[in-house]
Amino acid sequence: MVTLLAIISMSGIVVLQVFWFRKAFDVRERQFDQNVSTSLQRVGEQLLQINRQQIPNARLVKQLSSNYFVVSVNGEIDTKVLESLLTTDFIQHGLILDFEYGVYDCNHQKLVYGNYVSFSQQEPNPPPRELPKWKNDLYYFTVNFPDKTNNLIGSMNIWLFSSLVLLMVVLFFSFALVTILRQKQLSDVQKDFVNNMTHEFKTPVSTILVTSRLLTKPEVQQQVGAIEHYSNMIQTEALRLKSQVERVLQVALSDQKKMEYQMEEIDFHECLEHAIASAKELVKEKGGTINTDLNAANPRIRGDRMHLINMIFNLLDNSIKYNNGSPVIDVTTGNVGRKLQFTVRDNGTGISKKNSKRIFDQFYRVSTGDVHDVKGFGLGLYYVRHVVKDHGGKVKLQSELGRGTTITIIFRQ
Repeated sequence: MVTLLAIISMSGIVVLQVFWFRKAFDVRERQFDQNVSTSLQRVGEQLLQINRQQIPNARLVKQLSSNYFVVSVNGEIDTKVLESLLTTDFIQHGLILDFEYGVYDCNHQKLVYGNYVSFSQQEPNPPPRELPKWKNDLYYFTVNFPDKTNNLIGSMNIWLFSSLVLLMVVLFFSFALVTILRQKQLSDVQKDFVNNMTHEFKTPVSTILVTSRLLTKPEVQQQVGAIEHYSNMIQTEALRLKSQVERVLQVALSDQKKMEYQMEEIDFHECLEHAIASAKELVKEKGGTINTDLNAANPRIRGDRMHLINMIFNLLDNSIKYNNGSPVIDVTTGNVGRKLQFTVRDNGTGISKKNSKRIFDQFYRVSTGDVHDVKGFGLGLYYVRHVVKDHGGKVKLQSELGRGTTITIIFRQ
């Protein structure tokens, strides 16, 4: 609510600034147009006096557009005299602005371009161009101010300064707002991570404690089968706890850029087979299968065997966990030019477009509400992206909610 009110307030300030800036610009423009009309009126009257003609009571000046003026005179116009009169009068009355003028030739019934007059000696005059013709067959001359708008804006120093200050305030406010929202988002993600970690660590620790207590009971110690069963449970839960701790430590090291790699020439297919062998038991528990189609003629890359196996296992583990039925996982490899392409495709729950943008972020997990039916810390895909990036590879994700996920990884060879 506070954020919304702040955005509305800032938007209102910006709208007011734009409104008053426009008002100030309109005032300056009207003042400029009035000064130009007055000056051109004087020049027109001077031309009539030179031609010894009577000055009419009606205004000689008409403004055809924002920066285009015409002055009617009943007689021939000497362009040199006209330019001298215009320049002199503009300078005397502070209209130091580049202009161009044209003179209507009644004999040939066309508007002849006169000249471009610049008060700045640094800028070269542009080439002559055609000026708009007025619907009048009498003698007249036209004056155009091509840089009128830029000149007027440039003269509004205080308004430009205040607008710049406001822009900086808006940018700072936007940055602060984005930072606050990101911090809130990160806080929520970290809170979710702590909750997940508590759940993931509490379950195996509780199981180990309960099972170890059972092993101390005399009636259990007399049963060889029971001792073996409970010992296996303790070992399984201890390995699970060890795996979770290692995963957290791996990510912690990657954040500190202390992850060490033993880079060597390896057969990527061997890494695949090792990771698949580790994941097969998990797949069998859910009644699923892992299909392989290893078509890469050259599966050799330079990398760290252990981290690549862990990376592959994380992908397979996700495909198994995020599946409400029997997981069917297709693992394929192939060569694309001088690159090795590795793909994991599953028939799982899939990921929405909204979540796909953040699925590789640290601690991020797709929200399942209050139901904690999928174990994990939100570190698996973050670790995958980190390892692939450190090996000079790229990760691509294609997914549709309810239709499974395809993750493609490409390594240079």
